[in-house]
Amino acid sequence: MILGRTERMVARRYLLPGRGEAFIFLVASISLAAVALGVAALIVVMSVMNGFRAELFDKIVGLNGHAVVQGYSGRNIADWQAIADQAKATPGVVSAIPLIEQPLFAQVEGRAEPILLRGMRLADLRETVQSHIKAGNLAAVTPGSGNVAIGTGLAESLGVTAGDYISVLNPAGQSTPFGTAPRIVSYRVAATFEIGVYDYDKAYVVLPMEDAQDLLLMGNTVGMVELRVTDPDKVTQILAPLAPKVIRDGVLVDWRQMNSALFQALEVERVTMFVVLGIVILIAAFNILSSLIMLVRAKTRDIAILRTMGASRGAMLRIFMTIGMAIGVLGIGAGLLLGSIFLFFRQNVVDLIQAMTGAQLWDPSVRMLTELPSKPDLVDNVVIVVMTLLLTFLATLYPAYKASSTDPVQVLRYE
Repeated sequence: MILGRTERMVARRYLLPGRGEAFIFLVASISLAAVALGVAALIVVMSVMNGFRAELFDKIVGLNGHAVVQGYSGRNIADWQAIADQAKATPGVVSAIPLIEQPLFAQVEGRAEPILLRGMRLADLRETVQSHIKAGNLAAVTPGSGNVAIGTGLAESLGVTAGDYISVLNPAGQSTPFGTAPRIVSYRVAATFEIGVYDYDKAYVVLPMEDAQDLLLMGNTVGMVELRVTDPDKVTQILAPLAPKVIRDGVLVDWRQMNSALFQALEVERVTMFVVLGIVILIAAFNILSSLIMLVRAKTRDIAILRTMGASRGAMLRIFMTIGMAIGVLGIGAGLLLGSIFLFFRQNVVDLIQAMTGAQLWDPSVRMLTELPSKPDLVDNVVIVVMTLLLTFLATLYPAYKASSTDPVQVLRYE
């Protein structure tokens, strides 16, 4: 839509308040603010939802891999080395790591907490945990040393720090003539770590595989073999050739099956929030419509004079469409700026509101992550901008049409 010099001048003049037009200007300003808030809200919510999914995926998959081969009915896998070799020979598989995971209990001076004991080969343990260490020295966790690393949430619940001792209880201990005697082993906490997922930091106790096998009386067996692939989104296709080869020893489960309910719920929530906040932008478009209608009614005499001076219907159409689109574009620009500022200071804003109200807005035990995440997506932002522009454009059509169809003879007859 190309405007002439006169049309640009008139559109610019109508965007500014004239005498007796303060109310119209106020309504137009509210429309601009509504567009800005709607765009900012959509950008913030979509970025947070994307960040929440990405953070959960990175942390959950980072600790549990893209797929696992686990024994039937929770049984241990004896021939795990052969499974690992077959997995590594499968195109697209990056690694195959034997693991032991067992829910147990830990206690310290009368305090008891459920834990998830995780046994790993020493090299795998250090590669997985080292970057998340918060206190202590992971190098001290070696086979036979009696040292372990635990999550910061578990350390807080048990009231221990690096250097303290915890007792781990295995109910399935050795059989005696009087029944099964629980096996209790004391370990020194050499380091604490924070993965960033509340449930993991509250439960995990990590130790070398040999020590886990000894505690659980497993011999040389493992609980599962964790697999990582080149492309997590194609994990099913990549691991399809491997499934028949391991069917004798266990079942192959990928990350989608392990966390399907969680990620499906996130996707439903993401779509729902987009629709709900999209309605806010729709309401803002109606505000633009109403402000333009009032402007057209207020400028009826001016429009009639312009028409008698030679302005065409098309010129009137373009002028009022430009005014509406200008409000929309300015609102979009303000919304993008406001959303970017909020995302940059998002955790500070959450902390400030929590400090002022005393309410815990971001509870890690509910949200799973320790901090409010964010991951802006270019495609999402483009969709938001295009949708807002389209709604704004549609809102300008009727007022612009009414302005262009003004009959100067009827308006000026009694002037």
